[in-house]
Amino acid sequence: MLWREHTVYRERSGGVVIRGEHVRRWISLAPSGGRDEVLVRAGRILDGGTTAPARSEAVVPLSASTSMIAATCRRLLAETAADAEPVTAQAAPRRSGRSGKAARPRRRGKHTSFSSWVILVCVTGAIALYAYSAAAHG
Repeated sequence: MLWREHTVYRERSGGVVIRGEHVRRWISLAPSGGRDEVLVRAGRILDGGTTAPARSEAVVPLSASTSMIAATCRRLLAETAADAEPVTAQAAPRRSGRSGKAARPRRRGKHTSFSSWVILVCVTGAIALYAYSAAAHG
């Protein structure tokens, strides 16, 4: 599952931002300098809800398939999460022993959850809307 809860909004520049407050990450799709290209950026959400500058970014052609754009988004979010882990691990206090509560087993599998599909549809819709508006006004 990508994000259970998210907020989608438009930037002044015409791009689309998707914020996942509970995972403290954001991803943005914006017009790129080249024609028929989209700039995909990902970053963290700081304490207080402020967005940090992008940690990772990539340019994807609009002619790319939805699965390629989704894979780029997942890769950038994974890079952003990997960058944030050492900071979180250093800031967390160390415990001398384990708590009596056992860790919850993680669910692993190839099933794509409903909310992941909703996010993919939102991202695809945003890209399609951008391509349509660019073609209509360009």
